[in-house]
Amino acid sequence: MHAAQDVFIGLGCNMGDCRANLRFALEGLAALPGYRPVALSSLYRTAPVGKTDQADFYNAVARGKYEGSPLELLAGLQALERARGRKRVERWGPRTLDLDLLSFGREILDLPGLEIPHPRLAERVFVLAPLLEIAPDYVLPRWGLTAGELLERMPAEEKACQEAKRIAWE
Repeated sequence: MHAAQDVFIGLGCNMGDCRANLRFALEGLAALPGYRPVALSSLYRTAPVGKTDQADFYNAVARGKYEGSPLELLAGLQALERARGRKRVERWGPRTLDLDLLSFGREILDLPGLEIPHPRLAERVFVLAPLLEIAPDYVLPRWGLTAGELLERMPAEEKACQEAKRIAWE
């Protein structure tokens, strides 16, 4: 068995009952073998990035401890997505559930189908804002910076078009 690692998982949805889909993901995460929930950010409503002609997204970040490999955790996350009807039809397209493995301990990995930390994490307000909320002192591998420092370095025009509005979970 692997030693427990601090993990951060991005949660997103913009199809169907998003709050119910995200609650499903949180319950599924808590039931994954080797995973123990630690913290959950507020819920954020954000405009889509990349493909902008779709509904706004609901996003959050979950922090947990995981005993297992990154690929085992990824397989669990993808199984939860499929269980909620996720179909990978188009890049950055609408989705019932999106679970991204953002960070896994101090690991920096580049494997087929998995890059850790998530390669676009530093460009996404909808990841950095909730990450800053639950782990303000966490220094992200690869960049050697906290979420707050990455947000400060983001160009103002980029932040403006990615506004993340904190909303209630219920």
